[in-house]
Amino acid sequence: MKTGGLNPIYKIIFYAILIIWSLSVLYPLLWTLLDALKNNDQFFRKMPWSLPDFPLLWSNFTYVWSEFSFDKYFMNSVVVTIGSTLLGLFLAATTAYILARYPFKGSNVLYLIYIASMMIPFSLALIPLFFLLNSMHLTNSSFGLILVYASTLIAFGIFVLVGFFKSLPTELEEAAAIDGASYFGIFFRVMLPLSQPGLITVGIVNVLNIWNEYIIGTILVNDPVHYTLPVGIAMMQAQMQYRTEWGPLFAGLLITIVPVLIIYMFFQRQIASGITAGAIK
Repeated sequence: MKTGGLNPIYKIIFYAILIIWSLSVLYPLLWTLLDALKNNDQFFRKMPWSLPDFPLLWSNFTYVWSEFSFDKYFMNSVVVTIGSTLLGLFLAATTAYILARYPFKGSNVLYLIYIASMMIPFSLALIPLFFLLNSMHLTNSSFGLILVYASTLIAFGIFVLVGFFKSLPTELEEAAAIDGASYFGIFFRVMLPLSQPGLITVGIVNVLNIWNEYIIGTILVNDPVHYTLPVGIAMMQAQMQYRTEWGPLFAGLLITIVPVLIIYMFFQRQIASGITAGAIK
């Protein structure tokens, strides 16, 4: 954001607000890291926000990774997140392309239905969804989670990508058709690469949402073999019963948070620009 034309007083106020806001975001993360390096004795003997004693207990991370199967939970989250994101992108891109470039009778109504579905609380569909997947023998499986996550994120992908496809000139499709490209060739070789900003935006948002998802994973999976990281943390706390080990618990929380933070730090501009471009065009 440019502040060159602002009055100096307003500049000071502006930057002060940004600093306060940044500290309010960074403080919980720093607190989580410090608590992940403590043992229970330090939690009960000192104030919760005090600095950890030396030597720092980096072993809490390896303890959580091995003793509480966080290595399996991490891989499950990676598989489910990548699988559902790719499937959701493919379905959203193909649907958005048809709605944007080949309108048919009722296509506008269909588009509005997709957009309206984003406003429906997903909790209303949890019970029928569970019975549907259970009848198809897709509960307690990563494949079932992939199908559910992909289907819940299609509407947002269509919302963003329709704007991108509508903005592309029709001359590109005509030129590709003259060169002998089929409908599939035009889509995969010409239109899809040109919509890359929108695809990146939708993909990143989907990754962030799926990686942190807890409710669906809890309801559809009760086999520890297929737990994702958010479910694994909840099960870890339940396994501790009355002997909660706070240091390892915070370490497990950091293992879940850090990948999302890294992705968002590298792609935050693409997320903002992609959503804006897709909504305006």
